Amino acid sequence: MSLIRSQPGHLLTLWRWTRRVEMVSPASCFHCKTFSSIPADPDPIEIHKRKLLLWFSHLPKEEKLFGGVPSPESMHVDPLIIERKEDERAGLLRSPYQSKAYSGRPVTVEQLFGDNNTQADGRGLNVLLYGAVGTGKSTVVRKLVLDWCTGNKLGRFKLLLPFSCEDISQISKPASLRDLVGRKYLHLRRHPLLNGEGEQAKDVLFLFKGMEKMQLDFRIGSSELCSDPNEPLPPGGVVVNLLRKYLLPEASILVSTRLSALDRIPQKYVNHYVQICGFNDPDRQRAYFTSRLLQQRGETAQNQEAQALIELLYLNLQRESQLAAACYLPSYCWLTCATLHFLHFTNTQAPIRTLTGIYTSFLRLNFGGEVLSTGTATNESIQEQHGSLMMYVVRTVGKLAYDGVMYKRTSFSEKELEQWIGGKTKTDEELHLLAMFQTDVLDFFLAPCVESRKYIPKDLGENGERRYVFAVPAMQEYLAALYVVLGENKSALEKLTKEVSVAIGQASEDVNAIVNIFSKFIPLRIFAIFNLLKLFPKLFEKIISQNKGKIARTMAAEMFRTEDSYNEDVLDQVEQSLLGVHGPKPKQYDDSQPFELYPIFMGGLLHYGNRVLLQQLDCNIQSATVAQITRTLRKYLVREISKPLPPEELMDLLVLLYEFQNPRLTEEVLFSIRRICLTNIRMTSLKCFILSSVLSCTPASYRLKELDLSSCLLNHDMLQMLWPAFRHTHSLNLQFNSLGPESCVTLRDLLLDPKSSISSLQLCDNPLLDSGCSTLLEALPHNQSLMHLSLLHTGLGDSGALELAERLHQHTTLQELNVAYNNIGDSAAMILVDACREHPSIHTLHLYLNPISNLGKQSLSVRGVSKASSNRRVRVLASVTEGSDISEDWHPILSVIRENASTWERKRVMQQLEIFLKDLEWGRQQQPSFWKRLHFRRVQKQVQHTLQMLEKNVLPPSKGFNK
Repeated sequence: MSLIRSQPGHLLTLWRWTRRVEMVSPASCFHCKTFSSIPADPDPIEIHKRKLLLWFSHLPKEEKLFGGVPSPESMHVDPLIIERKEDERAGLLRSPYQSKAYSGRPVTVEQLFGDNNTQADGRGLNVLLYGAVGTGKSTVVRKLVLDWCTGNKLGRFKLLLPFSCEDISQISKPASLRDLVGRKYLHLRRHPLLNGEGEQAKDVLFLFKGMEKMQLDFRIGSSELCSDPNEPLPPGGVVVNLLRKYLLPEASILVSTRLSALDRIPQKYVNHYVQICGFNDPDRQRAYFTSRLLQQRGETAQNQEAQALIELLYLNLQRESQLAAACYLPSYCWLTCATLHFLHFTNTQAPIRTLTGIYTSFLRLNFGGEVLSTGTATNESIQEQHGSLMMYVVRTVGKLAYDGVMYKRTSFSEKELEQWIGGKTKTDEELHLLAMFQTDVLDFFLAPCVESRKYIPKDLGENGERRYVFAVPAMQEYLAALYVVLGENKSALEKLTKEVSVAIGQASEDVNAIVNIFSKFIPLRIFAIFNLLKLFPKLFEKIISQNKGKIARTMAAEMFRTEDSYNEDVLDQVEQSLLGVHGPKPKQYDDSQPFELYPIFMGGLLHYGNRVLLQQLDCNIQSATVAQITRTLRKYLVREISKPLPPEELMDLLVLLYEFQNPRLTEEVLFSIRRICLTNIRMTSLKCFILSSVLSCTPASYRLKELDLSSCLLNHDMLQMLWPAFRHTHSLNLQFNSLGPESCVTLRDLLLDPKSSISSLQLCDNPLLDSGCSTLLEALPHNQSLMHLSLLHTGLGDSGALELAERLHQHTTLQELNVAYNNIGDSAAMILVDACREHPSIHTLHLYLNPISNLGKQSLSVRGVSKASSNRRVRVLASVTEGSDISEDWHPILSVIRENASTWERKRVMQQLEIFLKDLEWGRQQQPSFWKRLHFRRVQKQVQHTLQMLEKNVLPPSKGFNK
């Protein structure tokens, strides 16, 4: 007792410790009271698994393009992996597009490292996993590590040690194997499996990713033999001794590398060659698309749309289209899914995304930090001499893409590829770099044209020459734009001028320092000649500014080419390139197809976010360059949009401004636009978001005269996305869409919004019905801007017309009301005319094509005269006649019918026209004047001509009624 009293702190410590044990092990059935229950130290391998699981579960931010944060397991689709024999290595460096016949057997990595797969002498296996860029090497490695951490695969190995060869190559000091392990995995620094004693290493699997980034030398004179895990060696020497099976011979090793680096490991040190061949069949591609496009699609409508997209993709893949050849590489499957997700599932809650950003992220994922090296020099010297792999792509493949865009060509012969990619005679080192590039990277961008035999011109098809195209058509335009924006299309004079200017500029800085010192003692006139050194750099600046102006002029010229004026907008073109065109195929290939994405990509590449991503690829676009291009582009865009533009060209301009993501430029350009007409454009959620985003760059006081969105297939969800755009217009045309009664809630709130000033609202040919119109009319008492309201052919009945008549007196600024072609009878029409007659500002009421009797039509014009003032009269357009006279508005009525009859109920319109003919015949008989009867006859012929056009179905396409 005295002991306990004298040491209360120890007792309190013991109690706290036992409580901690109980919390850690809540499943225990008794409370631990003694020190014998203290658990042992945590297992280092379990710590290792938890950390690996955390590290390899991390996905790049580009995966957020699909919404949410998906897990690697839910997105992974196993590519085809084939084991090759050693004697097949000479034929392995072929493009996977050229043949789908595989000589090896399909395997999995787990099968190669099975329980019985060891060498006869007990040594572990060395497996070389290789593939071209984009085939999925990194994804397979990541999935393999995650499966080992969760116990799903490679269960025979107690320890898996992944290493990045790029990280190892950066270590300059000698280090032992255990030091290398400890640098990355501190908890395994002293693990017994790595001490080299006994056969414990048979439970260890080393994984070296990206072996092409290391300089491995297997010569004895360069890499000494070493079997001690504690002996410091150069990092490359440690890896070489592991592969030699001199260091930890019982351990197994998996190495991933590119095609061009296969010979860096001698064949005698490799037990299995395994090639990743990507997605070799449409079913694997479809599984990938499903895992991407259907993830986290909680809403039924979006889920159905995603299913429809997958089916269209699958049909296009089954036709052995060019897309199927591109999606042989999993990387292009990712690009396809990202593009379709951008086109179809853009919403206001998601982060701002652009098409240029998707392509830039795509290249960053595949080429970020990559350097084209020969393996014969240090990494530093290689990077200084050759730069990044992406810059090599721009200067070779980008040059080819630019030439194709300039001459409107999408396919290239093998000779042309050799000319543009190979260039002139090079040094041995440059030829070696070129060979590596052609082996590893060229097939990533270019593929044999699978449709070449069907669509190439006759003069090219007769000689049987194989043609090559870009794997994705938009990639050609992106690389061409990148080639131009980076300034690689300079002439020889411009490049020479730059080199001389830099040299003289550097010399002038040194000379100026000396001049400043001696000028205090010697007259400055003696040193005036040194100022000439500054002349050449200034001249160079002028040349550079002209070059930037040329880029801006090119963008404007390519945006508004006359021959592309009536093509579909660029977003529809991108979608068709992925989903295909369902219908008859062209009999002959059109080699002069438009390149309308090219200027849009040029603008998108100038955006700051894309420039940051390109900087990670060592492709630097200076801010001064962007400022110069922007200033010139603003001038040319303002000049071009002063001319009338077709809706498709105007949509392309909005896409360019959106991709540019420059609010100031957007505002200055839009100030030159007073009317946006997008009629007949197939609007999607993305296009609605683009329109709203672009107009949101303008100040709150900016107003368009008209925003025409007629015949755009709008629905209720799109209407909500367009709310910010609606605030910036006076006249809003929404006719010929799919807006139902629920859309009237949004329109009512828009009219009640104090920030909107809509004076004209056209809702013709939308199924609003009486319920929708009733909701819309709730805004009349509190709205003071609306002057023209069109409810033509909206399903309005007598009840809706009566409610409209009752509410008209609550709104004092309305001037014109169109309720033609509805279901309004005589009594409701007369009450509505009476309400308009008593209204202080309404001067025109449209009532034609309603089921109104002849007697009702005759009385409507009489009721249009106000009782309060003999000077006030409401024009009532109910028929082509007014009593026994011809209506003054017969021509507008017939024009509206002709323009819209192709979308209206033909039988009902023909009945109304026949009634018009009877009214005209009766009125003609009542006229004593020959000239009036002649005028009636002329109007009768116009009505008969319209009726004949309806019977023969030769009416022009609907243009919508625009009063």
